[in-house]
Formats: sequence, structure tokens, C-alpha cells
Amino acid sequence: MKRSRKSTQNERADRRIFPVLPLPPERVIFPRMTSPLVPSRQPGVSAVRHALLADDDLLLLNLRNGEDETPSLNSFLSVGVIAAILESVDPNDGTVRIMVEGYIRVRVHRIIRAGDFFQAEVELIEDDPVVSEPIRELMGQSLELFEEYVKANKKIPSEAVMLVSKEEHPGHLADSIAVHMSLKPEQIHTILEILDPKERLEALIDILKTELEIIEIETHLQNEVKKQVAKTQKEFYLQEQLKVIQRELGQGGQDAAEIEELEEKIKAAGMNEEAEEKALKELKRLQQLPPMSAEAGVIRTYVDWLLALPWHERTEPNTDTEKAERTLEEDHYGLDKPKERILEYLAVLQLVEKLKGPILCFVGPPGVGKTSLGKSIARATGRKFVRMSLGGVRDEAEIRGHRRTYIGSLPGRVIQGLRDVKSKNPVFLLDEVDKMSTDFRGDPASALLEVLDPEQNDTFRDHYLDVEFDLSDVMFITTANLLQPIPAALRDRMEVIELPGYTEHEKLKIAELFLVPKQLEAHGLNSKNVSFSSGSILEIIRRYTREAGVRNLEREITSICRKVARRVVKDGKSKTARVTKTNLKGYLGQPRYNYGRASEKSEIGVATGLVYTQAGGDVISIEATTMPGEGKVTLTGQLGEIMRESGQTALSYVRSHASALHIPESFSFDKHDIHIHVPEGAQPKEGPSAGITLATAMFSEITKRPVRHNIAMTGEITLRGKVLAIGGLKEKVLAAHRANITDIIIPKENEKDLDDIPQEIRDVLHFYPVERMEQVLERALE
Repeated sequence: MKRSRKSTQNERADRRIFPVLPLPPERVIFPRMTSPLVPSRQPGVSAVRHALLADDDLLLLNLRNGEDETPSLNSFLSVGVIAAILESVDPNDGTVRIMVEGYIRVRVHRIIRAGDFFQAEVELIEDDPVVSEPIRELMGQSLELFEEYVKANKKIPSEAVMLVSKEEHPGHLADSIAVHMSLKPEQIHTILEILDPKERLEALIDILKTELEIIEIETHLQNEVKKQVAKTQKEFYLQEQLKVIQRELGQGGQDAAEIEELEEKIKAAGMNEEAEEKALKELKRLQQLPPMSAEAGVIRTYVDWLLALPWHERTEPNTDTEKAERTLEEDHYGLDKPKERILEYLAVLQLVEKLKGPILCFVGPPGVGKTSLGKSIARATGRKFVRMSLGGVRDEAEIRGHRRTYIGSLPGRVIQGLRDVKSKNPVFLLDEVDKMSTDFRGDPASALLEVLDPEQNDTFRDHYLDVEFDLSDVMFITTANLLQPIPAALRDRMEVIELPGYTEHEKLKIAELFLVPKQLEAHGLNSKNVSFSSGSILEIIRRYTREAGVRNLEREITSICRKVARRVVKDGKSKTARVTKTNLKGYLGQPRYNYGRASEKSEIGVATGLVYTQAGGDVISIEATTMPGEGKVTLTGQLGEIMRESGQTALSYVRSHASALHIPESFSFDKHDIHIHVPEGAQPKEGPSAGITLATAMFSEITKRPVRHNIAMTGEITLRGKVLAIGGLKEKVLAAHRANITDIIIPKENEKDLDDIPQEIRDVLHFYPVERMEQVLERALE
């Protein structure tokens, strides 16, 4: 059925009501545009049938959202197009097929629901046909841009430019260009909804410029891709030719399958960008070399090292603090501070996704469990364990590796350790960090500065690998007997945790809970074969060992177990040995040390001092004597420079305060020589903490007043008689307790350190904090 479009303006009022045919957002029909439509949804079908029955036109109105199955009054755009129905066909399948021609824009004032379709009251908008000079320029500019657009976009036929250029009406020109462009729905809606022809042209020009820029970028990218593909094809062709030539000359390079396998491994290893690029570059060099050349072996070894490293392999750490605490308690008795620090680290790890590994430094005498504590920490945190001994290391290459220019060069032991455990987050123990040396081959302590700095070890660069490797996930633990030999810069990078010597009670518990069961198992014994009384273990601690740790204690227990094992083999397993205090001599012989006898009686010129050594705290007797002479001072006992200076300072104090200290006038410093000796002359002694002991021994000898035998002291002295703070107080107090000393003089500034001393030790000792030497003499002399 054919219908004619209403042609006269007089037949239409300025406002009219039309049935609405909803169109999807991407299906926009402009005025003077003819198009077939097949409405299938009920609102559209009913609107078409209503228009056909009423011999009326349709309002083509686009939906804002194409996925809206049941459009409402607010689902439409505010501007549409009135179209005449040129042809219609009803196929009796619930749809209607029509051919429409749009002829005028309208502004929608309101939408009305009329049964199962929509109607709209609209205002007809005629385009202004006047072409002013600015509009003419806009028309020319839009035509030029459209011509460029068509040349750049191969999907649009070139005839479109000719058709568009025939338009003389500004509004019609903008509509015609928009119809031929491949625009997004929102861009087409923008052109449709602009009623003023001039503004419509300006918006179209902006869209054209944007589209041209996009096409230019896409064209550039396509050209780059083509060049890269062409280059790849060329390289492949040349490589194949090169292989053929080498095969003909008998100079074939590495096996192609092997090279391909290595390349796949490199790409799957998860290396950082720099390492992967370096590995592929070396692999390319390897491909060109004969298999038997020396350089090929060097390159292959290098690539194998890169592939062997754990770039992403890691163990999932245990963050269960209760489980970790149980593990630490099972392995070690005491050591509360390091245990607490590890549990704090695990607690923080539960709250944050990534935490840089801590750098801990355990400082303490030999045998207190520094190394075994590192293993225990690895077990508690669920990490793998690596140990590297630094004792005697003097070559920087041990840490950072050798450069590849040297024959037989290898990575440093840090990288080697990570390769061995195949994990990038192990517990890495650097043992004996205070015993490194320095010579012409470099300073290993300086090389450790980068390794042990959390702010820069994520870009650690080994000399051999020469690529960055991330060490920030590694938990580094260092151990040392003394803090002083460690360079200040290295010490500053570590969190120092002191592990002082054990008390008698702690040693007894360690022996009962750990050492005895361990040695029984190691010697094939059990509790039925041998048992140790608490008294026998205490006797071993007091009279057969003198140490801060428990290493010698374990040796003595081992010696007893060996003797018991021999007896079991000889007499049978039914025999049971009971080790007690009374029969201990039969196993270990005569006692080696006198327990509780630092000095048996008060003597003139003999004072008891407390010192701190690599083996922990110790008690020493400082002797002084005077004789007629010329005022000379002699210091013997293998004393270090600082201790000698302390002796001079102590003497200067005594001489300068002679009258205040009531030194007899009969004693003349110019007519007497003073000799100071520290026994056990084979042992070197150093430090300023014996200052007040030296002064007390000299003053006692000069005034002939004996020093109390049950008192010991430690503190640095100044020329003015002030007593200054010292270090290692806990170790010194434990040594005094072992020697059965009851009274201890300490500097007033060290009074705060008494909290670190176990309560059972403090309960049996008397501490006298002092600030001046006069207080020391008053307390120490009888």
C-alpha cells in the first residue's frame, strides 16, 4: 500500500500529536533520509498500525538505552524526526515492515501513553535556510574535513563526497555528512539534537577533527606493526640462510632445539625485565658460537646461573604467632628478647601484605645459642634456612661475586645460597660477622652494607650476574661475639639483640630439657641406662665449666655418656648408671675450677673487678704493691692501651686527692714505685671499666687498709673522681654470682640496667650504685 507525504505547511499546526515509533540508540534517521524499518516490539508495532489506520505520520524517536525492553515516558531523547510511511507490508508474524522518509525535526514537549503504544506532543522545527558568510565558511571547512575523512577511512565510498557537496542548505549539509560517517550513538544524537544549523556545523567540525586524529594514530600504529613484522620475517629468513651456510661449512652453532628450549625457560623463569633482556642477548651470542669454543661454555654457565635463581619462587611464611611461639619454646629455653622480636615481626606480617625482612644481629658469648636460634627462627616462620660463615673472610668477591672477565668466576655466596635453597625469602644466617678481615682484595664488611640495607637490597647487583636481584624478602640474621669489631656503618644497618650468658638456673634447665636427651639419643642410650641428678649437673656447671654458654657443659655430658655407653656394651643393657654429685669425679676426674672463691680473705692491695670478655663476664683480682724507688708506675698482665690509660688516670686521681683521701704524709709518691698486676697474664685485657678497681687497689696498698673480699666492682674513673657508666653489666653480674660474691659496686648510670638481670640473681646480691670514687672507697675498704 502506497501513501503520499503531506506536503504543505498549512496542513500542520505548530504543535501536533504523533504516534511514537521507538528506535534503538544506534538507528538514527535524519530529515530527508529514506530507510526501511521492521518494528518487532509491541509499542512500535501498535504505533505503526495506528498511523496507518489514521493516515498519519510517525514520530521516529530514539531510546536512550537500547537494552530497555519496556520503555517508559523518560526513556526517549528530547528531539526526533517526523517521517512519512511510504510503503508498508504486514507479514502476519507479529511485525510490520515499512519504508519511511524523514522530513522535519521536532522538539518533544510531552509523551503520552495511549494503550499499548506511546504518543508525543511535539513542536515542528524548520531549519533556517539563510546562508551567512560565517556559515558559508563553516560549510566549506566541514566539506574539506569530510573529504580528508573519506580518504583516510576506506570504508566510505568516494562518491559520498560528491553527494554531500551538492547540499546548499547548512542544516542539510551537516545531516548528510553525519549520515555517511561511522559515529558512536552519542555523537549522532548530539548532531540530531542541535536545532540551530550553525551550531550543528560547529559540533560536526569538532567531531570530524577528533575522528581524523584517531584515524591518524591508528594508521601510525598499523605502519609500525607492519615494519616490525617485516623486520621479523627478514631476520628469520636471514637466520635460516645462515644456518644452511654454517652447515655447509661444518661450522654449525648450538643445537637449535637446545637454544629454543633455553629461550622458553628464560621467558618462563619470571625474571625482571633487565635480567630477561640480558639472558636473551647472551643466548643470541651463544647461538652464533661453535659448541666447542671456550666463550660458549662461559655464556652457557652464565645463562644456567640466571635460570637457577629463584626469581619468584618463595615459601609461604607461617604467620601463626601461637604456633611460632610453641616452636621457639620447644627449641630454646629463655632468650626472651629475640623470641619476642620474631613474634612481633610475624604479627605485623599478618596485618600488611608485604614487609621487608628485618636485619637482626645476635651478639653474645660463644655457646649461648645464636646459630641454633637462627635455625629455630627458620622453622618457626616456615622459611628455608641458609648459613654462611664469615669468619676469616677477607675477599669482597665472597659477598658480591667475581666479574665474568676472570676464569672460573662465580656469583657471591649470597646468590649461591639463594640458588641452593630455591627460595627468595629464606632465613639467611651470616655467622661470625665480627671476624671478617680486610686486605688488598677488598673489604667484605663494606660489601655487606648493600646486602644488609633494607632500603637498597631490593636492587642488589652481584658482580657476576650484573643484573638486579631483589633481596628485600630475605630475613637476614647476623651473629657476633663482640660488637666493637663490627664497622659503625654496618652496625647501624642492623637491629642489635644481645644474648648474654645464662644463669645457673637457666643452664640447669637447658641441660635437663635439651642437652641430656640429645646426647642420650646420640649415644644410643635411654633413661633406663643412665640418669643425671640435678645436683650432678649443677656440680658440672660450677666446678667443671666456666663459661657464659653451654658448649663446654654439653661436652662434659657427652663425656659421661661415652663412658656409660662403654659400660653398657661391656656389662649389658640391664645395668643402670645414676650420675650424682658424689660419683661425678669417677666420670670427669678432679674439678677444674674452685667455685665460690674469688678471694678467700680480705687483703691489702687486692681488689676484685668485673670484666666482659668474648666468653662472657669474668672476675679478676687486681693487685697493687709499693716499694721504695723513684716514683715509677709499672702495669703488667698483658694490658691493652685503654686499660693502661685507666691505670694512669686512677693514679693521677689518688695523687691529686691525697689530702682529701687522708693519705699518710709519710708516704711520698716521688720516693715509692707502684706496681700494678692483673693475674692470668697470658690473657689479653682491655677496656676502661676496671678504672675504679685499679684506684681501689692502689689506695688500699698506700693506706694499708684491706679491701673486703666479698665485694666486686666495675666502673670507669675520671681525673675528677667521677664514676662513669660501663657496658655488659648483666654478664659481669652473672660472673660475680658464679664466684659467690655478695656485694657489687656499679655506676649510678647503670642502675637502670639492673632490670635485665634475672630476679633470682638480684634477690641474692646487694648492689651499691655510686657516682664518685669516694663512695667506692667508703664501701669497699674495711
